[in-house]
Amino acid sequence: MSRPRILVTRRWPAAAEAALAERFDVTFNEKDVPLGLGQIRQALADYDAVLPTVSDKLPASVFERDIRTRILGNFGVGYNHIDIAAAKAKGILVTNTPGVLTDCTADIAMLLLLAVARRGGEGEREVRADAWKGWCPTHMIGTKVTGKTVGIIGFGRIGRAFAQRCHSGFGMNVVFYNRSKINDDEAERYGALQLATMEEVLAASDFVSLHCPGGAENRHLMNEARFATMKPGAFLINTARGDVVDEMALISALEAGTIRGAGLDVYEAEPQVPEKLKAMENVVLLPHLGSATAETRTAMGMKVVENISAFFDGREPPDRIV
Repeated sequence: MSRPRILVTRRWPAAAEAALAERFDVTFNEKDVPLGLGQIRQALADYDAVLPTVSDKLPASVFERDIRTRILGNFGVGYNHIDIAAAKAKGILVTNTPGVLTDCTADIAMLLLLAVARRGGEGEREVRADAWKGWCPTHMIGTKVTGKTVGIIGFGRIGRAFAQRCHSGFGMNVVFYNRSKINDDEAERYGALQLATMEEVLAASDFVSLHCPGGAENRHLMNEARFATMKPGAFLINTARGDVVDEMALISALEAGTIRGAGLDVYEAEPQVPEKLKAMENVVLLPHLGSATAETRTAMGMKVVENISAFFDGREPPDRIV
């Protein structure tokens, strides 16, 4: 019996690629660049499984023709780059990789919070430019983190891991907004208090960190009105998805001093980042590094292998979305 044909749209860590190659007839994207819509459409016609990443766009239009693909094994936990309804309508099963990137993404959120509060990006640029004139009592004064209030939007795995770091590691007060009610005892494990509305969290917080899914439901969750609700000296942290933030509204809020700064790991039109954001000293910008450790990226690949192996063995994939 022939092995299922699999397309991997980007290169993975070697161990994960080897695990795939042991089980399947695998084609790797040797150029390791995002595939265009035409290439994705052709892949769906040619392969039994396609394993996309966040850099691959799968709108409804790629599912319009005859399709051979039976499963999309997404390399990542977020899947707003895939039109799930269109895939489901074609009978395609979709999986993701939850759990394994929780700690690393929470770490990046903490890195951004500290960097923007203590002006780490500005300081490093100054040193590299040979512009530092030496220690001075009033030089590059930042914001203390300990004792401040952090507001978390979305209290899933990553939101909770971030709350734990903020509360237990830095003595911060934690409030959060979540669409569903979280058990009080569970929230208390993370030193966190659930508030009834997102606006209450924004108004109470010195730092606001986004940990909610992307996609149509949460597109531009952070908009002009919600930036106006934040404290004037507050900071925004986003390690969720770029489309959760209206970037033009963010730029306006930063320019007007409505908020003090931002730390971003994700963007609306990755890899494009607005020039105005890049020019701002009070913004720390990272190139989508949330899960970028060897351990996590390998574990993500192994999750995909587990999901598609289960599918082709006739078992239920453990991380099925639809």
